[in-house]
Amino acid sequence: MEQNKPMQLVLENGIIFYGKSFGYESPQAGEVVFSTAMVGYPESLTDPSYSGQILTVTYPLVGNYGVPQSITENGLSTFYESEIIHVSGLIISDYSFQYSHWNAQKSLSEWLKENKIPAIYGVDTRELTKIIREYGAMKGKLLFPDMHDVEFIDTDSENHVAKVSCKEVITYGTGKKRIVLVDCGVKHNILRCFLKRDVTVIRVPWDYDFNTLEYDGLFISNGPGNPAYCTVTVENIRKAMTTGKPIFGICMGNQLLSIAGGASTYKLKYGHRSHNQPVRMVGTNRCFVTSQNHGYAVDNNTLGSDWEPLFINLNDGTNEGIRHKTKPYFSAQFHPEASSGPTDTEFLFDEFLDLIDKLDLIDK
Repeated sequence: MEQNKPMQLVLENGIIFYGKSFGYESPQAGEVVFSTAMVGYPESLTDPSYSGQILTVTYPLVGNYGVPQSITENGLSTFYESEIIHVSGLIISDYSFQYSHWNAQKSLSEWLKENKIPAIYGVDTRELTKIIREYGAMKGKLLFPDMHDVEFIDTDSENHVAKVSCKEVITYGTGKKRIVLVDCGVKHNILRCFLKRDVTVIRVPWDYDFNTLEYDGLFISNGPGNPAYCTVTVENIRKAMTTGKPIFGICMGNQLLSIAGGASTYKLKYGHRSHNQPVRMVGTNRCFVTSQNHGYAVDNNTLGSDWEPLFINLNDGTNEGIRHKTKPYFSAQFHPEASSGPTDTEFLFDEFLDLIDKLDLIDK
């Protein structure tokens, strides 16, 4: 069968894994990372935060429920997190050639081939994950023995936010509250969470000067790669801070808000990519199970005197959000809107909109 064509995963440290192809037959390079989520591969593959990365799924069986229908509502994909697949490649242990699900339209293999994404199965993903946990996320490439080689790629040398952000201003909804959403690689479920709360969302490119717009609150989205590339976004956030209007950030938004407030970020050894990351709200005993997808973190030690951590990761003690001590600015490193994943923290959207209501009352 065509799906059984021999394939290799080559890591920058010289280790080679052998498997077989079930995706597009073309060599590809990227940063090899892993996710421990048990479900949600359609959502993960279309998450812009995976731009430039070859994703390893640690759950052993993948493809058994196929791929959902590609339909849209209000200009947004109903079942995906963006319009296209963003991963550079996919690595799994066991591929299910037969699938069954009420909403399945095609197989995962067909979908990957249509989108020209290479994928390999038959890899010992447990061993690969152990290597990444020991050495950290690393450069890798998917190769075919009978095709040309490709060079390793340093994904940190590219501005991936610029690649995945929208190119023009897009407006969703007709609600009274007007939210400016800075698109650094926004997941569609973030937009869905706002729209079901009856707001108007003005989605702007990552480098757009949104301070020229009329709005009630500012939201900074998730996104891929190194936040250091987003200096224009940070400057625009700093301008917004002078207005005192509520600000809410998620994932990359947490990092950019932190940098705008004077803090610094650093790259994690292998990142947080799973549905089961436990976090604690600082100053309380409230703990939440969260979904995460990021390779950089905020250095708590660099937060200024006006800022404080809002959430802390219970696994490794890293920052999971910040808040301003006196002004309505806060953020979360995890995904409160996770799809798929836990929704324990979706209340943060309500808290953001409540801050806007309180500010409106004060102004009146």
